[in-house]
Amino acid sequence: MATITFQGKPINTVGDLPAVGSTAPAFQMTNRKMQDVGLADFAGKRKVLNIVPSLDTPTCATSTRKFNEKAAHLENTVVLVVSADLPFAQVRFCEIEGIKHVLPLSTFRSSFAHDYGVELLDSILAGLTARAIVIIDENDKVIYTELVKEIADEPDYASALAVLHTH
Repeated sequence: MATITFQGKPINTVGDLPAVGSTAPAFQMTNRKMQDVGLADFAGKRKVLNIVPSLDTPTCATSTRKFNEKAAHLENTVVLVVSADLPFAQVRFCEIEGIKHVLPLSTFRSSFAHDYGVELLDSILAGLTARAIVIIDENDKVIYTELVKEIADEPDYASALAVLHTH
């Protein structure tokens, strides 16, 4: 269990992010076409998991826009924005914002949040995900993680992108 804050008040996650160097846990989430997709669907590619509570919040929207712009054009890399939003809302957000290089995936019928240790256990945000970044290499090894300590803050883009430039 990890403790982060929301507006300065402590909230707990169900567990911890996968350890750097470990094999990424398999996952299945729902894409914009209501199809289940999993880690295996991105075999041979680097995966950036931009995990956010909801695209309908300013910080989540900002991080999605920034990854769409900065990381989506990296070779052999797929950027996945992971949230509990329904696929319908994710599609609407991406269309309105012109997001074309980030793939939204919904946790709504998935154990992803629990398996990756990001499910929030308490506060008004219980059941949503913490804000986190997990980067997985072509061989499904975790090469970078960040659990953002204050859920209203943005992740450390520079550190995440630096890892992508060195791997």
